[in-house]
Amino acid sequence: MPGRKTPLVIGEIYHVFNRGINRQPTFITKGDYLRAQVSINFYRFLRPPTSLSKFLKLDNDRQEDMWKLLQQTKRSVEILSYCLMPNHFHFLLKQIEENGISKFMGNLQNSYTKYFNTKNDRDGSLFLDQFKAVRVETDEQLIHLTRYIHLNPHTGYVIKSLEELGKYPWSSFPDFLKEEGQFVDVNFALSFFGSSEKYKKFVFDQADYQRQLKEIEYLILEHP
Repeated sequence: MPGRKTPLVIGEIYHVFNRGINRQPTFITKGDYLRAQVSINFYRFLRPPTSLSKFLKLDNDRQEDMWKLLQQTKRSVEILSYCLMPNHFHFLLKQIEENGISKFMGNLQNSYTKYFNTKNDRDGSLFLDQFKAVRVETDEQLIHLTRYIHLNPHTGYVIKSLEELGKYPWSSFPDFLKEEGQFVDVNFALSFFGSSEKYKKFVFDQADYQRQLKEIEYLILEHP
């Protein structure tokens, strides 16, 4: 794997994304998406006491005890928004510990790949070797990135209408509308708007424009 040119710095925020090799599907069933969300929640902590696969084999009482202990430990990253798509994903991450983003992404991708390969009787890598990470330099860039991330299901025609976006269960957008998230800090981005309704309007107002940009990108990349 080639080295990363730009270092990932503690306290900085990054747009992190990756896709399946050859753009192949990475999340196919509802169970796949749910497993990915459990993996995100589990591996955002700096030093999980065991692998997720072993954790899930424990009885309910032992899982609950271990989970309580885990929540008292340090986190690798703060998750500010995310979206899972059929063949790729996006995160907005704040690095909390040294190499936190790399550890989080490595654990997440390795764990999910093992699950996916076992389930589908396949071998080898599922995601591209090196995820992309772009540093967020301004508050304006941050809020526009959350919008871009949350609009992905609409932009990619995964949902039938824009109104379905608030019910898309594989992103943090429903959490933003409820103003609470299980493993996402929704308050950071929402603090720039004052309410979830204002944020929803901010997202919806650019939906058609973002879809047009996606279509133009397709023409440029696929039809030189």
